Amino acid sequence: MFNINDIKNGITFLYEDNIYQVLDFLHVKPGKGAAFVKAKIKNLRTGSIVEKTFNTSIKLEKAMIEKKTMQYLYANGDNYVFMNMEDYEQIELSKDHLGEDYLYLKENDEVSITFYKGEVLGISLPDKVTMTVTKTEPAVKGNTTNNATKDATLETGLTVRVPLFVEEGEKIIISTSDGKYVSRA
Repeated sequence: MFNINDIKNGITFLYEDNIYQVLDFLHVKPGKGAAFVKAKIKNLRTGSIVEKTFNTSIKLEKAMIEKKTMQYLYANGDNYVFMNMEDYEQIELSKDHLGEDYLYLKENDEVSITFYKGEVLGISLPDKVTMTVTKTEPAVKGNTTNNATKDATLETGLTVRVPLFVEEGEKIIISTSDGKYVSRA
């Protein structure tokens, strides 16, 4: 348990049967009335972000979150298999559980998986991943307007916009936060 006055960014806690992480907070002391804390918090089960106001007398229970580095092994239908590199334990996560993150997974990639009492809350991808272009249109000579781009399909099925000079078979770097082309690998 901790007092809401001891809140910090990044702290995780239980509230209304959910697990939240503090993204931002502000202590407010109005001229009249009691002080309170406004916090922007993220539900670690659903990914939704909400703003809550807490009375300063409230106590919250800390949620002990565990992060494990695991290696993505393979897809088994709509399930994705990950292995803990320390004890070789394997877990399967469904495509629904991963959301769009599965499009950034290649075999043998390492990701950080977040757990709470054995429950998988989600995965954290690296900031950037390197992938091979499997399909793209050839550049048309003379089509050189500023920042001209074309669609490229990558080895995982992800489609991104790339500059005209990128060809099939090339390795490129993609940002996992916004799914955009960064550079050639």
